[in-house]
Amino acid sequence: MKIIVPMAGRGSRLRPHTLTVPKPLIPIAGKPIVHRLVEDIAKVLDEKVEEVAFIIGQDFGEKVEKDLLEIAQKMGAKGTIYYQDKPLGTGHAIMCAKDSLEGPAVIAYADTLFKADFTLDKDADAVIWVKQVENPSAYGVVKLNDKNQITDLVEKPEDFVSDLAVIGIYYFKDVAVLKGELQNVLDQNIIRGGEYQINDGIEAMKQKGKIFVPGQVDEWMDCGNKNVTVETNGRMLSFLHQDGEKLIADSVKIINSEITEPCFIGENVELVNAKIGPNVSIGNGCKITDATIKNSLIQNESVVKNAKLDNAMIGSHAKFDGNFTQISIGDYSVLE
Repeated sequence: MKIIVPMAGRGSRLRPHTLTVPKPLIPIAGKPIVHRLVEDIAKVLDEKVEEVAFIIGQDFGEKVEKDLLEIAQKMGAKGTIYYQDKPLGTGHAIMCAKDSLEGPAVIAYADTLFKADFTLDKDADAVIWVKQVENPSAYGVVKLNDKNQITDLVEKPEDFVSDLAVIGIYYFKDVAVLKGELQNVLDQNIIRGGEYQINDGIEAMKQKGKIFVPGQVDEWMDCGNKNVTVETNGRMLSFLHQDGEKLIADSVKIINSEITEPCFIGENVELVNAKIGPNVSIGNGCKITDATIKNSLIQNESVVKNAKLDNAMIGSHAKFDGNFTQISIGDYSVLE
């Protein structure tokens, strides 16, 4: 089994945090988004993942590539890096990894997290993972027949078609079939909205008799902008806390401070006269002094003092000293 992860977009809606780090490497509850994504996919697959292929921008840099290869290595899988040089859509991004598009595979876009407890139907030609939503007109949705098979993909329907939204994760029994159809899309220059779309490859597969079925997830968590990323961090912390996962490192120094769980607190963090939580993630090496922090996400090696934070997001190596509450500052920023 392979996992293919298109992630060449920087994530402009999450700036300034994505100016130095691509969005899929932003930590949620102490672990990069893409790391949590591939781990959770592996749990649903319930089989060994042999390769994780990452499609990234050419300007992401050597450190990003190293971090991604380490994620694959931690899963006992081969890591492969591919490049998408132009933002030409989902279909184009997948085809940048065409050398890995053979055999069973999951394709997952690295800007979402999920919780699921379903058995993957590996007898189907393909599975599209979906989540029931209240406002389907804002999403691409699937239409099902009485056999629970997907008959149509409809993008942001004005009239009700279905309330099952596509979350951007797909399983293919043989991803080479999709590769062949996407190659036709590229060769015939089938463009929608200025981009080559995965849906055109899927539609061609359906027209040739391939069976698509839904895989419904219980939770779908977005990481598109600061507010929803902070919210997703809190939801993930709650899930991990309920599962009994250890979230507070033994090396944390707690001086006249209190922690209200769930919280993630990394290695060598120092808390002085602080009230932390709930729903707070603090990365390695941070120092928090004279502060009250809840519903917030702070990355690594940052210093926060004299602060009362709620719905805040602070990057790595940042310094914050002030009275603002709902802040969003990136790596190496200084507000004193």
